[in-house]
Amino acid sequence: MMSISVTREMDHLGRIVIPKEIRRNFGIEHNDPMEIFIDGEQVVLKKYVPNFACAVTGKVSSENKKFGEKGLILSPEGIKIILEQLEQRK
Repeated sequence: MMSISVTREMDHLGRIVIPKEIRRNFGIEHNDPMEIFIDGEQVVLKKYVPNFACAVTGKVSSENKKFGEKGLILSPEGIKIILEQLEQRK
C-alpha cells in the first residue's frame, strides 16, 4: 500500500482539493463520483464503483450487461435463465 501524506485546507464550502498526482494514481477523473464514509475516526474517500450485480443471479462480473433505460443488469447466466423461462411459457 502506498503511503502519501498531504495537507490541504478546507474552503468555506467544505471542499478539499485532491492533488493531481493522487487522482492520477487512483484513476480518478473530473466528475467521477466518489464515496465518502466514516471508518472509526477517519473520513475515507473512495472512487465509486457501481454494484454491477446481475438482477437474476446476483453475481458481479465484468461480463454483465446493462439493458434498457432503467439499467437492468444481467449476467450471461441470468440471460440464459430468462430465455429458458420465456421459452417454457410459449
